[in-house]
Amino acid sequence: MTEDYLRRIGTLIRDARQHRGWTQAQLAETLGTSQSAINRIERGHQNLSLEMLARIGDALDSEIVSLGRSGPMHLRVVGGRQLSGSIDVKTSKNACVALLCASLLNHGRTTLRQVARIEEVNRILEVLHSIGVRTRWLNENNDLEILPPATLDLDGMDVAAARRTRSVLMFLGPLMHREDRFQLPYAGGCDLGTRTVEPHMVALRKFGLEVKATSGFYHAEVDRTVSPGAIVLTERGDTVTENALLAAARHDGVTVIRNASPNYMVQDLCFFLAELGVRIEGVGTTTLTVHGVPTIDRDVDYAPSEDPIEAMSLITAAIVTASELTVRRVPIEFMEIELAHLEEMGLHFTRSEEYASHNGRTRLVDVTVFPSTLRAPIDKIHPMPFPGLNIDNVPFFAVIAATANGTTLIHDWVYENRAIHLTELNKLGGRVRLADPHRIYVDGPTHWSGTEVICPPALRPAVCILLAMLAAKGTSVLRNIYVINRGYEDLAERLNQLGAQIESFRDI
Repeated sequence: MTEDYLRRIGTLIRDARQHRGWTQAQLAETLGTSQSAINRIERGHQNLSLEMLARIGDALDSEIVSLGRSGPMHLRVVGGRQLSGSIDVKTSKNACVALLCASLLNHGRTTLRQVARIEEVNRILEVLHSIGVRTRWLNENNDLEILPPATLDLDGMDVAAARRTRSVLMFLGPLMHREDRFQLPYAGGCDLGTRTVEPHMVALRKFGLEVKATSGFYHAEVDRTVSPGAIVLTERGDTVTENALLAAARHDGVTVIRNASPNYMVQDLCFFLAELGVRIEGVGTTTLTVHGVPTIDRDVDYAPSEDPIEAMSLITAAIVTASELTVRRVPIEFMEIELAHLEEMGLHFTRSEEYASHNGRTRLVDVTVFPSTLRAPIDKIHPMPFPGLNIDNVPFFAVIAATANGTTLIHDWVYENRAIHLTELNKLGGRVRLADPHRIYVDGPTHWSGTEVICPPALRPAVCILLAMLAAKGTSVLRNIYVINRGYEDLAERLNQLGAQIESFRDI
């Protein structure tokens, strides 16, 4: 490998490691090497074999190199083009993943409509297949049929696929109703007690699930004599709430879940559980009362609702390219705060009358965005639990603020490293200043210019880089877009249908 290529690969490895929250020593221990070797690799001073690159990619859940295929996928973007027309928002990634996990509660046939065909969904399907669940795509509309076996083959679980998705944690709630003892692999060597894991264990312990983490696995044992009654979540997290719901759904009794997330994917899960015969009171609030049923054996047909994060992505694409664009099927209940902020910044847009999603419950509108001169908001942009500004929509305001007049403070208090990745916008001409791991200052307006960027290992900042490239003069290259494909289906092709010029390619 050339020195320049080694340096770029080293930067990618460093970013992926930091995104996972690992030190160099932790990565070294996982790979069976020394911290000094990792330091040399990240500085581009160490030759790398394809085998080592593959091992690093598996450890960090980042497609640095792809063995047996023709290599990672990249995008070439010719920027400076306006978009036009209309585009539909696809179904929610986070809801689809939760519903796939929830299908394990049901002994009958589950049919999910218009499931997002993304890499995150593919990984969950691989895990389901490996334990004996039969699934098949019914048509080109992405309708998915799920048929569980009488007995799950947990010993046959595809460990590699499970380690590539953090969503496998949501198997804990359903599996505790099927097995007295079982084990699940955990991704990236997460330890119990970390912020992302411990709240799950606190909640599920109330249902009699005890989990110990050793040798890369969660070892779970269920005490059937424990009855939760009421539980208080220590973190109002989306997946934590979903896991508690999955545990409560087949608990024979009434469970009250306090400090629950009322976010969009949690509501979708509640609507789906209602189709399975589980009565839930308080949907959309922070207190859920779940009337569980001990056995579920129903043939159900459910349509997940649309994704507010994709809606925000598409609205951002219109803003940064100064385009008139209609984004259809926007779940307005989960976008009202974002649109209110944008209106204060000077964005001109219209919204249609409300209509129902295919699930009959989620309220949708069509939003038409017009070219506007934006100004920086007076107050900082920061996330809050629903009904506040969505955590995953915060990064898009960095790209939007870069088009506005003035300086915007963005405070991403939830994630330790995500704000750092937004400084990659500077490579395209942005002026993003990092105050600390949680806060950035964005100066605008920006004269974007094309360049080559290695895709950040965080999904939303990666999409932000792509959206900025749409506005940048000249040609840009975004390398290694696996992380985007984890959360978006055919995003580049759909943007091309609106007038963008994006070409996918692989290195020869």
